[in-house]
Amino acid sequence: MQMSQYARFAVAPMMEWTDPNCRAFHRTLSRHALLYTEMVASAAVVHGDRQRLLGFRDLEHPVACQLGGSDPGQLAEAARIVEDFGYDEVNLNVGCPSDRVQSGRFGACLMREPELVAECVSAMKAVVRIPVTVKCRIGVDDQDPEVALDALADAVVASGVDGLWVHARKAWLKGLSPKENRDIPPLDYDRVYRLKRRFPDLFIGINGGIGSLEEASAQMPHVDGVMLGRAAYHDPWLLAGVDSRFYGTADPVASRVEAVEHFRPFILERLKEGARVNQLLRHMLGLYHGVPGARAWRRRLTVDAVRPGAGVEVLDTALAEIGEATLDKAAGLGQLEMTGTGGR
Repeated sequence: MQMSQYARFAVAPMMEWTDPNCRAFHRTLSRHALLYTEMVASAAVVHGDRQRLLGFRDLEHPVACQLGGSDPGQLAEAARIVEDFGYDEVNLNVGCPSDRVQSGRFGACLMREPELVAECVSAMKAVVRIPVTVKCRIGVDDQDPEVALDALADAVVASGVDGLWVHARKAWLKGLSPKENRDIPPLDYDRVYRLKRRFPDLFIGINGGIGSLEEASAQMPHVDGVMLGRAAYHDPWLLAGVDSRFYGTADPVASRVEAVEHFRPFILERLKEGARVNQLLRHMLGLYHGVPGARAWRRRLTVDAVRPGAGVEVLDTALAEIGEATLDKAAGLGQLEMTGTGGR
């Protein structure tokens, strides 16, 4: 399958967030969105506990693994392992600005070394059949984004890269924290659009500052795919509209309650395997974002879920409470209408 078919919409790789439990929950909301692992260091894949680092369930497809590293040989070996695990795509991180990746010579600092990135892509392409992609910034520090992004793109295209995901901001490696790097550098979507015009036959996806499906749709005339990060995590219900909007198929669930019920068998399975319920429910905190009772929902899933012996009943209690809050809200609106004070 061509990337343009399966990667029209993606949930970004996010450290500490997009673990297998998160991806399983997101899959209940969209059958087709491309899901990503957290970034995994290539050295850890080659030398570490591969099942712990890379293990996933078939229900997560389509799913991509993001690698961090800068050694072509090691990345090639890691990519081969990723493919053997059954992933649909392997992605090289050239965008993360954290101190950890700078000290390891990977992530956003590789924007300064496009030829090395090209060597890494070439080495990975030589040993796998799945798509090899790169996620990058438009530049780092004092680089000119016109020059820096074109230099990186030219180098990896010559090496056979299958697609580029571009976070439409610079990364400032000195002076800004990783969190600040997600907000402070100004967005420059037009720079990504120009890159797409230069490479009309290459998959180009865009990332950064996109907060809704409406905003994502507005990007589609200019690029091939849209990637959401924090918005999809903090308000996961927006994923429930992805399939109809971006893939032309029916959405899998019609309500938040239905989403919870679809996820319940996975929760029970994981609890039998020894997982703690808070490890599962933490990814559902934003499900009722903007709904009456959302604060109580989050409190139940955080406070009650860490108590000794806590199980799926935490979820049942939270559902019952938010149902009551919704009814109370509806009753309150009805009372306002009856007294003539509503709707003004």
